[in-house]
Amino acid sequence: MASGILGQSALSATTNTTVYTVPSSTLGIVNVSIVNTSSSTSAAVRLALAATGTPTTAEWIEFDTIIPPRGVIERTAIALNASRRVVVFASTANVSVSVYGIESAA
Repeated sequence: MASGILGQSALSATTNTTVYTVPSSTLGIVNVSIVNTSSSTSAAVRLALAATGTPTTAEWIEFDTIIPPRGVIERTAIALNASRRVVVFASTANVSVSVYGIESAA
């Protein structure tokens, strides 16, 4: 089972991006860090714990949350069942995401 950094991505603007998918027969305990790397522009971000790469309305846990220039949002100790995905969307391309944690046999 993996531990440490489980997924990272520099996001494209206005695109849902699957940053991490829990492997089959596995439980993932993850932390998600979303960073606005711009020095001058705020970013609106969305974070979902989804069954597919296109989240439903019920799967978003952050929605159009504003991250100021050089700001960060962190969500910690998220338990995910096998095959669940961490999906992130940003209004600009100056956003990076890291998913880190531990996987365990379910």
